[in-house]
Amino acid sequence: MLESLVLSPCYSLDAANWLEGIDPSRHYWLWVNGDRQLPVIIPGLIVSSIEELRTIIGQFRALQPGESLKLTRIVGSCKIHCVSSNCYAIEARVDSALVWHLFDRKTMESLLMAAHPDWLPAEKELELGRKALMRSLNQPLYVP
Repeated sequence: MLESLVLSPCYSLDAANWLEGIDPSRHYWLWVNGDRQLPVIIPGLIVSSIEELRTIIGQFRALQPGESLKLTRIVGSCKIHCVSSNCYAIEARVDSALVWHLFDRKTMESLLMAAHPDWLPAEKELELGRKALMRSLNQPLYVP
């Protein structure tokens, strides 16, 4: 059985309000299709140095259509797919369906640049971090 694939419209920096924010742990908080009732949290890029950021930005810029770049974190990961020269997709689950959120190159690079070691979140984005922490505290613990 094939898994359904849903495409979201292309998000760009110049478009309507779709980005709630980027929390201190570099998670991207998006509203699917700009719908505030349908939020999704996508793990973003975290780096330990400027050199690592430059390397990953270089890998992103070198992507060709059909190629992908996986951003691995301690918990979770994010995969960026190059759809065309100015269209990139990030996979995420929304209501159990796989969704590809589409971004233009400028927007994708802006999201990745939030990984810069000197980047500081705005006050409202600190609140997103608190919200994520509260969600994690409400998750059941796994005991083997």
